[in-house]
Amino acid sequence: MAADAEEISINYEEDGTLIVKELDKEILSKGAWTTILFRYQEYNRGKGEYGPEKYTIRRYQKRNGQYLPKSKFNISSAKQAKKIIETLDKWIEE
Repeated sequence: MAADAEEISINYEEDGTLIVKELDKEILSKGAWTTILFRYQEYNRGKGEYGPEKYTIRRYQKRNGQYLPKSKFNISSAKQAKKIIETLDKWIEE
């Protein structure tokens, strides 16, 4: 577990292979509850390569000096990400 929000990562390794490769992250909010948007790729063992970019929003709660994962929302495609952006832009403009 991470003690600082900057240390939080979704990189995940299994049997010496990086299965989830974090490409970038943006901390959306910091504090007792921290929200982070990650850009990542998953390794496809069958093909021996990383798949398309994906995105996830994760919330962490800081307890006893450590950030613990509490919830997540996976954005499964660039198409879905664009739809979310369009909808938020529309709502914010109203």
